[in-house]
Amino acid sequence: MNYDNYFRNALVAGRQTTPAPALINQVLQDVAAEAIAQTEYLLAENKKDLDRMDTEDPKYDRLKLTAARIEAIAGEMVNVAHLDSPLGKQLSETNMPNGLLISKVRVPLGVVGVIYEARPNVTFDVFALCFKTGNISILKGGSDADFSNRAIISVIHKVLLRHKLDVNIVTLLPADRDATAALLNAVGYVDVLIPRGSQSLINFVRGHSKVPVIETGAGIVHTYFDESGDLAKGAEIIANAKTRRVSVCNALDCLIIHANRINELPQLTSILGEKQVELFADEQAYAALKDNYPEYLLHKAQPEHFGTEFLSMKMAIKTVADFNQALEHIAVNGSKHSEAIISEDAENIAAFLNNVDAAAVYANVSTAFTDGAQFGLGAEIGISTQKLHARGPMGLDELTSYKWIVKGSGQTRNP
Repeated sequence: MNYDNYFRNALVAGRQTTPAPALINQVLQDVAAEAIAQTEYLLAENKKDLDRMDTEDPKYDRLKLTAARIEAIAGEMVNVAHLDSPLGKQLSETNMPNGLLISKVRVPLGVVGVIYEARPNVTFDVFALCFKTGNISILKGGSDADFSNRAIISVIHKVLLRHKLDVNIVTLLPADRDATAALLNAVGYVDVLIPRGSQSLINFVRGHSKVPVIETGAGIVHTYFDESGDLAKGAEIIANAKTRRVSVCNALDCLIIHANRINELPQLTSILGEKQVELFADEQAYAALKDNYPEYLLHKAQPEHFGTEFLSMKMAIKTVADFNQALEHIAVNGSKHSEAIISEDAENIAAFLNNVDAAAVYANVSTAFTDGAQFGLGAEIGISTQKLHARGPMGLDELTSYKWIVKGSGQTRNP
């Protein structure tokens, strides 16, 4: 199949005048309302995808839509509508001695391609954020979620047509590998490519794309329970970070505990036991939990359990002799996504927040908050773990670039 027509149509849509802010906001609110009105249809199409996937697959929960989830997605679109647009925002202005007025203003990235797996919410989120920022979006969803994604796109297109807008503002490519290859090679059509999914997907896109890539990395997430950590506070934070929703990238993968608190590990993990979390504990942690944690859920850790993104009711436990050893374990095994410390020591908290290299660092709070909506961004297009252009939850500002505007009165440059 020739995909150039998809890309050309997107370029044409991008060259049209960006809709007025009031119209953009109205469209977003109308798409949100239409999504709720079409809940039964969306769930029926989503069920077709769910019926093809093993319920034990870590992607199953991410694929699943419910009426409550659709309502939450719609709420995020309304939140995006209510946010100020960054377009045209002046970042700086300088009056030069020669009379030139030089300003720096925010502009859209252009055509944004997104490759993602079984995450139908991404279809709504990408459209909302890109539309709000004047970007055109080209989506390549996984075959696992194709029924869901096509249903969502039909809802969005219905509203765009109602407002007499070009439906090529958002395009969903076929869910085949050829479409992926075409998007990876869409130089001259696509300005930036954003992968959303597993580490293997991200690595593949990074390794094969000829289009600039913003990585939204996998989350290998740690929480360090310091020597001074509050036990009750820690048990709740750890349980929430691990079990709130296990298939998301901010879910806890490894608990690091100071050796001087190892005897309290049974209390620290009691809620995890109630919630049937499978633990892979190092030697000291295993000894502390033996006879104090459900036997069928407790295993001795192997080297491969550290540095693993589980995306399920599984978690590793690492014992460390001191604070610096905890930092070293995170540095070696982390993915620069989200890392947390539970501590009452102000000096250790400050050192952790300053020295841990991650997009989001936490003190005495669950890593479950690494989320665009929770950060006040309305929604997110992904969580970037790189350092160029964007880092952490990517909202409206992160979907813009800038250009220099130079105004004069006839000046010419002499040698």
